[in-house]
Amino acid sequence: MLTGRVQAAEVELEGEIVSSRTEIRDGTAYIPLRELSEAAGGWTLFWDEEAEAASAEGEHFSLYVPTDGSALLVEDAVYTVGDAYLKGGSVYVPLREVGRLLGFDVRWQGPERPIALSRRPAAVSEEDFYWLCRIISAESQGEPLLGQLAVGTVVLNRVACPDFPSTITDVIFDEAGGIQFEPVANGAVYWEPTARSVLAAQLVLSGVRAAGESLFFYAPALSEGIWINENREHYITIGCHKFYL
Repeated sequence: MLTGRVQAAEVELEGEIVSSRTEIRDGTAYIPLRELSEAAGGWTLFWDEEAEAASAEGEHFSLYVPTDGSALLVEDAVYTVGDAYLKGGSVYVPLREVGRLLGFDVRWQGPERPIALSRRPAAVSEEDFYWLCRIISAESQGEPLLGQLAVGTVVLNRVACPDFPSTITDVIFDEAGGIQFEPVANGAVYWEPTARSVLAAQLVLSGVRAAGESLFFYAPALSEGIWINENREHYITIGCHKFYL
């Protein structure tokens, strides 16, 4: 459990107090998971007495929050946050990191005012979200969530890189040097995405990442990846894909 000086704080959403039990420790705000999830709406919480861990089931994904470490599980993907801890029968989680997963932006308003939550507006256009879901699904629908997050990470890394187009849609349909993604060539990008692929798209847009700063990937079972192997640095292998910087 965290030690040190504890400062009480309140949290508000749209001008209404949603938590009066939030604590600030070493500059980090911690909020009871139940209060944060109730503010978000649509979550059901469970407690595992033996493991001393909480779980939360939402409409699109689930969280598993152990109280003995600094990481939680988003579906089957590890997501590192500050320590969660148990106090007075409540599981406290880092407000900013877990709030981001639940769709909130967090704003500090000063020591005498509540911490403000606001619902995050759409990070990208509907068109970009539409195609991000579909490329993740077409490339990795048989993979665990971590593998799907990695594919989404590559797409967003390309958007941020000056060597590639500046929107998700343009990255996916980029033909510089040839079609960049096989599902664009074979038409699989037009298939309906799986629910998990939609979740992966939502999570990478909220800031969850896998595969570091990778810009390329391929599946050795389907391709020799000659150019990538000769020109790019291997970063990590996740499931059936190898990812390269």
